[in-house]
Amino acid sequence: MRQPGKKRDYNLELIRMCSFMMVIAIHVSNYFCRAYGQITDSEYVFSLIIDTLARVSVPCFFMITGALLLGRAEPLEKHGKRLLHFLGALIVWSAVYYVWNTFYMGTDYDLREILYTPTEAHLWYLYAMIPIYFVLPFFQIMCRNMDMKMERVFLIVITAAVVFNYVVSLQNGEPYYDLPLIGDRVYSFYVFIGYFIYKYRKHIRVSQRMAAVIFSICMAATFAVTLGLTTAAGEHYERALEYGSPFLVLGSAMFFLFVIRLKKSEFNPSEKAQRRIDLVCGCSFGIYLIHILFLDNYKKYMEPTDLSAWIAVPGLIVTIGAASFVCVWLLRRSRWGRKIT
Repeated sequence: MRQPGKKRDYNLELIRMCSFMMVIAIHVSNYFCRAYGQITDSEYVFSLIIDTLARVSVPCFFMITGALLLGRAEPLEKHGKRLLHFLGALIVWSAVYYVWNTFYMGTDYDLREILYTPTEAHLWYLYAMIPIYFVLPFFQIMCRNMDMKMERVFLIVITAAVVFNYVVSLQNGEPYYDLPLIGDRVYSFYVFIGYFIYKYRKHIRVSQRMAAVIFSICMAATFAVTLGLTTAAGEHYERALEYGSPFLVLGSAMFFLFVIRLKKSEFNPSEKAQRRIDLVCGCSFGIYLIHILFLDNYKKYMEPTDLSAWIAVPGLIVTIGAASFVCVWLLRRSRWGRKIT
């Protein structure tokens, strides 16, 4: 959300618009990646390339939150409304997917697990954001009162913690104590680095070309590790695609930095393009929530081997994206629809 009278930052909106389409790309391509051994090697490699490149999208959503909200001074009432919006969306969409999975997809779900396991896997994002919103007002005060030196030190400390947690997790372990403010997950970390990159984007000594090169290397490394370990294990290996992976952390940060500095951080599309971007981005949260209905419907009737991934992956991304947008646009024409999307 933007403050009244404040100019919308279209560099951020461009990241948002790319990110929600890439989230769809993750879920579509991963369906085919998990069919390793059933689909052809070329189909798997194609799906994995899409899956790998699209992985920067979820970190970008958290980074957009940090860029827009950390450092602000907001009344507690505004925090409360934001939190209630997410809680309301979680309750409604949890109910929708419970009914959908139980009576249409034929998937069993124990409602007693609702506090621990989402009724649909992609709703984990709301489970992650709600605790962040709970502590956001305190996080904002902390950021407003740190100078550049302190913020750099904090960034170093939490980056070390994220890398340490990931390495330990690869050994099937976890630290006895988690770092306060960050915990055992990487999501608060992304919120802070989004704030840090956005605030110091003109001072970070990484050129646009170098940012693109680092991003490319990180994505290539992620792809190579996943492909190599998948081939060795004989089944799709997903650990290198996790959001705590150092390659993915650095690659996502470089992608965010590169786009936020496009046109010298003054990306200014035409008024017609702005209206279209505003419309699409206004539906992005709803698209994230609803798109799994269309993908699940495909999965119910189609196996990964029924249609070549070369056709199915791009076709599904475009089709599901368009169908989700239309549904959310219609929902948002009503007051209650806007509350849940």
